[in-house]
Amino acid sequence: MTPIKITLYILACCWLCSCKKDAVAPPDVIYTVSLDGYTVTFTNQTEGVTSYQWDFGDGGSSTDKSPVHTYPGKGKYVPTLYVTTAGGVKAEGSTVINIAKSSAVKLDDNSLSDWDTVAYNAITPGADGGIFKKAKFDYNSDNVYFYFEMTSTVAAGDIFDFYLDADNNPATGYVTGSWPGGGYDILIEGAMLQQWFDPFYFSGATQNAWGWSGVSVADFYQVGTVVQDGATLKFEGAFKRSKLKGLTGKGLRLAFTATKNDWSKTLGTMPDEGSAPIFIDMSE
Repeated sequence: MTPIKITLYILACCWLCSCKKDAVAPPDVIYTVSLDGYTVTFTNQTEGVTSYQWDFGDGGSSTDKSPVHTYPGKGKYVPTLYVTTAGGVKAEGSTVINIAKSSAVKLDDNSLSDWDTVAYNAITPGADGGIFKKAKFDYNSDNVYFYFEMTSTVAAGDIFDFYLDADNNPATGYVTGSWPGGGYDILIEGAMLQQWFDPFYFSGATQNAWGWSGVSVADFYQVGTVVQDGATLKFEGAFKRSKLKGLTGKGLRLAFTATKNDWSKTLGTMPDEGSAPIFIDMSE
């Protein structure tokens, strides 16, 4: 099967630095900075110098002309380039880099191998898991990523229900004994792999009434690579944090189910009924 491909663009930023500190014709220190996750490529355009000394602002250094450096995590860093001319004249140039939480997951690479690097938020089903075999989650500043392995096919048209405690506050939202400990603000329902997926916000109705209100939100999710591996369906996707109310916070609790395409049977549930919801710590 040819994998389904959705394009996700990774943000790249650059700065231009120029600094003169010596009275005797110092060189202009000029370089650009390109970010890809935590990895930064420094492209040096400084002319007329013979040596380079980089201080990356995190304890790392390099004497390469145009180094590539991977930062340890998100944060604000101030890299500085020190240069020296053949005549011993020195100059320096600094800039500021702000790095957000990164994820190795890419939805446009026709591969699921990037999920092998996601060590946390890997969930195995319990007794109620049914067709679910594995789930993983990751996030960055833009998306909450998900990965599933299931005993199913795309053609089966399974219906998914995601219950999200988006504000990570059990005191607000829909409270249910199915997954106690969460106050679910968002319900996302539909045959996701058949391009039918609708969001609902909890409206605060009584226990015996339908308490969800449908909302119109464009482009709030993406599906990336989809692979059929024998009887196992594997696929990845993402919810866009800026599109769904409350999903920009520092934590997320969630639970989800799969239902047969005619609503006649629940095919799997994670976590098990009566268990606490899955918690994703997004404070980094």
